[in-house]
Amino acid sequence: MPPTAIPEPGPGRPTTLTRERVLAAAVALADREGLAAVSMRRLGQEVGVEAMSLYTHVKRKDDLLAGMVDAVVGEIALAPAGPDWKAALRLTILGARAVMLRHPWAPRVMEQRSTPGPQTLRYLDGVMGTMRGAGLSLAVTHHALHILGSRLMGFTQDLYDDSTGQDPAVAAAIAAQLGATHPHVAEMALAASHDGGLGGCDDDVEFAVGLDLILDGLERLQAG
Repeated sequence: MPPTAIPEPGPGRPTTLTRERVLAAAVALADREGLAAVSMRRLGQEVGVEAMSLYTHVKRKDDLLAGMVDAVVGEIALAPAGPDWKAALRLTILGARAVMLRHPWAPRVMEQRSTPGPQTLRYLDGVMGTMRGAGLSLAVTHHALHILGSRLMGFTQDLYDDSTGQDPAVAAAIAAQLGATHPHVAEMALAASHDGGLGGCDDDVEFAVGLDLILDGLERLQAG
């Protein structure tokens, strides 16, 4: 599905405020200025109504956030199902990652949700259908959902954020200080990045490597 866009009224017809339009405007605002910018007052300005009018379409701020992340999940396309479930699932999940990179605020909000919305249920049902349709047992499919976790939605929570590159001279100096007491940490700090030099990790590469390991492990589990 294409990125969330604010639906435009038809020619000659007045703008009709709908829940879909409110959510699309909220997603666009969060993408542009960050989640902190999303308030009922500001959102009302974005769609051209008083803030109180929004409560006809969203019950409260929590309902707004839930709707926003569900709209984002609605952008994730499911790869065509077939016998090669690993390839289909890999394509789907990497597509989910591309969606989350377009909406960097969404993973944090999604982690706080406990009830899936309609689009999230659609996505999860499709993912499970990909595995079940290819012959994976119900038990392995269940394990897959737990093992993949947030990776299923295109993001992961690392122990720490090392995605930001650092000046090679600064990185080398820090590693040298750590070398005497923490040799393995220093060794890793000095290791070549995916671009062939010192710096932060390539999150996309690490995400794909982890995904491939999980899919290979699920395949072995199914075979066993």
